[in-house]
Amino acid sequence: MSGWSTSDIPDQSGRTVVVTGANSGLGAQTAKALAAAGAQVILACRNAQKAEAVAREIGPAATVAQLDLADLESVRAFADGLSGADVLINNAGVMAIPFGRTAQGFEMQMGTNHLGHFALTALVLPKISDRVVTLSSSMHQIGRIDLGDLNWDKRRYRRWRAYGDSKMANLMFGKELAERLAATGSATSSLIAHPGYAATELQGKSGTVEDVFMNVANKVFAQSAAAGALPSLYAATSPDVTNGTFYGPTQMFGARGAPGISGYHKRADDQAVRDGLWTASEKLTGIGFQV
Repeated sequence: MSGWSTSDIPDQSGRTVVVTGANSGLGAQTAKALAAAGAQVILACRNAQKAEAVAREIGPAATVAQLDLADLESVRAFADGLSGADVLINNAGVMAIPFGRTAQGFEMQMGTNHLGHFALTALVLPKISDRVVTLSSSMHQIGRIDLGDLNWDKRRYRRWRAYGDSKMANLMFGKELAERLAATGSATSSLIAHPGYAATELQGKSGTVEDVFMNVANKVFAQSAAAGALPSLYAATSPDVTNGTFYGPTQMFGARGAPGISGYHKRADDQAVRDGLWTASEKLTGIGFQV
């Protein structure tokens, strides 16, 4: 798949794709590319005003729906209003932000990046006909799931570790969902992707001096958001993907380049932790899966 680009996206005519966080960055680029290939795209976003601007740029193929992943009531409302889709792309996220809580009291990064998407996927999975794509990050490498303190109630908060934890949770969730879907004989598959090092609005939100260095690095080293969206697009559209596989850039140690199968930290394969994370996620959200 060397050189795979948006020109290689199969015709998406007649297909509907939900993209969370499509108001900017990777999500906006993903939605634009899918619409250009013929898909109807649902921009599921907290900031509807910014999403409407992206939808106007896309045209009639785009619709905007309100979705705040940091509030399970909003997640339920979105799920209730979705009639169906071929693909769900769990793209939205926050990164290395100051400590905060979601509407239900979850630590903001774990609550938004993982628990919000876990609940969303559980609620809409019966309406998804083809595949679920969940975005992780190369930063999952620093993540270690603490099943006794997922929400940082006991530990001193460390924003980068909390981000890494949430991205490890995304990877574990995507892989575990794939196995559970396969075990039921479901036609729906679960893929995981990461963008490498891409310049998006995620960076520069830590509220520390690190923001200065990250903004400079974005301009000097990072690939574009459009390039960073390619692994998500590959996972969402290619007929050659394999259920449960992690896709990302294939050059510069996974930082940039055409999409392909990505390496990952083997902690993601710890079945006891994966089972524990799944159980804890159902308990915290109060939402269970039909797989």
